[in-house]
Amino acid sequence: MMNAATAANSSVYSQTQCRLLSSDLRSSIPFLNERKSRLVVRAGGRPPQNMGKDEDEKQQQRVIQQQQQQEQQAPPPVSLSLDDVNPVGLGRRSRQLFDEVWRKFSGLGQISRTIRSDDQEALDALLVREGPMCEFAIPGAQNTTVLVVGATSRIGRIVVRKLMLRGYAVKALVRRADQEVLELLPRSVEIVIGDVGDPATVKAAVEGCNKIIYCATARSAITGDLFRVDHRGVYNLTKAFQDHSNKLAQSRAGKSSKSKLSIAKFKSASSLNGWEVRQGTYFQDVVATKYDGGMDAKFDFTETGDAVFSGYVFNRGGYVELSKKLSLPLGYTLDRYEGLVLSVGGNGRSYVLILEAGPSADPSQSRLYFARISTKVGFCRVRVPFSSFRPVKPDDPVLDPFLVHTLTIRFEPRRQRPVEGNATMKQDLRSFKLILEYIKALPTGQETDFVLVSCSGLGIEPSRREQVLKAKRAGEDSLRRSGLGYTIVRPGPLQEEPGGQRALIFDQGNRISQGISCADVADICVKALHDTTARNKSFDVCYEYIAEDGRELYELVAHLPDKANNYLTPALSVLEKNT
Repeated sequence: MMNAATAANSSVYSQTQCRLLSSDLRSSIPFLNERKSRLVVRAGGRPPQNMGKDEDEKQQQRVIQQQQQQEQQAPPPVSLSLDDVNPVGLGRRSRQLFDEVWRKFSGLGQISRTIRSDDQEALDALLVREGPMCEFAIPGAQNTTVLVVGATSRIGRIVVRKLMLRGYAVKALVRRADQEVLELLPRSVEIVIGDVGDPATVKAAVEGCNKIIYCATARSAITGDLFRVDHRGVYNLTKAFQDHSNKLAQSRAGKSSKSKLSIAKFKSASSLNGWEVRQGTYFQDVVATKYDGGMDAKFDFTETGDAVFSGYVFNRGGYVELSKKLSLPLGYTLDRYEGLVLSVGGNGRSYVLILEAGPSADPSQSRLYFARISTKVGFCRVRVPFSSFRPVKPDDPVLDPFLVHTLTIRFEPRRQRPVEGNATMKQDLRSFKLILEYIKALPTGQETDFVLVSCSGLGIEPSRREQVLKAKRAGEDSLRRSGLGYTIVRPGPLQEEPGGQRALIFDQGNRISQGISCADVADICVKALHDTTARNKSFDVCYEYIAEDGRELYELVAHLPDKANNYLTPALSVLEKNT
């Protein structure tokens, strides 16, 4: 062990070394500043004049005098203590120094935040700024064309630049191509002129595109504008995109990954062949006959060209159903699809879809799986994923779509609810009318085809909030029922500031209460294109915040938008699909 004398000598030696090192650093500062000034003069393009040997000697003498003055004014010797070499203190201090150095280093490539609001180009460059560890290219991006709708919006113009940084081919759908619009977009972007409310121009815009990011929003609260952009615009894009995918599949004599499989189309009287109407009851004893009020159902093709399943059930515990054994095209099986979509109309009753699965040669081995669906007054499309079907017998295994051979639509009066909006009209919940247009299977897939930027409702004036949300939710509805793989992003109030600076909260249920940067929303949209956990999910997102005392309704889990990895995967993995 070191004795006391040796320790004292070591301490004195350390103090002396620190003092000499500090003195050397301080004395070198004037010389470096002087040297810097001379280099700046020379770098400016003006050659030094009258700088002969005498002038150099005078310059050196001035430097020496300044060094001597600094040594005379040196502060007292630095004293060291055990606290200064404490590992905890050293670790804390080292982190502070590293954070400060890293902040200054990363700031070298950033644009000053004190920019004018009218300098749009500088603002875009600031918002699209990538971190030092950002992925600038994605495998396969050069073979992917993304259509950005609303490319000149606050989020859209950042999305365009982020896509190009990663190597995507980008098409921008704009309403006009004047000089002001052209200045907002990079020159390498393919500009398509069109209106989301016009199906013809939208059809031309989706040609050659693999994915779509929809950032457009109505510029006014007029009902017509909201319907055209936020509702009908989304519907037109999804329909045109699916039609384009089907066209490609036919021209290549292949099977498109985005095409729906037609199970039944009710276009003529012959399309009703094979469908069987049946009646039944959940009670098999004689007591049920006491409440027997009769039941009836029929499935007809009307003069107006509709296939109508209608009737009534007055029995206690009774039901009627429409059933058919499926006949799929050769080479097609339902395990390649992720659910069913029905285009139906009627009086807004709820029904039970029943799938019978098992070996078709041995009906005794078949198992039944059910899922409940609700319809609206008038026509609507109902999407039912296979994951929502539950076995009738709890001990049966989960549904295997490959084994499905029979489809049944059942009506039972015991679970009916009055239709909203018809409170003044007397409703007989025991009668029903279901108009069937088609039944199709939804294609499965790993990635998102269509990213929609919606809104959470925060930041919108109360006087127009209801109108805006109604149009936004209708657009979301049409996207969910389209059959495309979708991601719906509902950000909080948008803020013009760089992204990647604060942690983000991802949630479902309209519970967020903070804003978010436009750049962060754009980054989420781009990452969702290839994130398997983002497919068929709707979610809200905002900056991290701490709930007030007594109002902690749920646990907030914040995710840092780290450029070194995909923060979207863990953030969305806990959220529900098909919300």
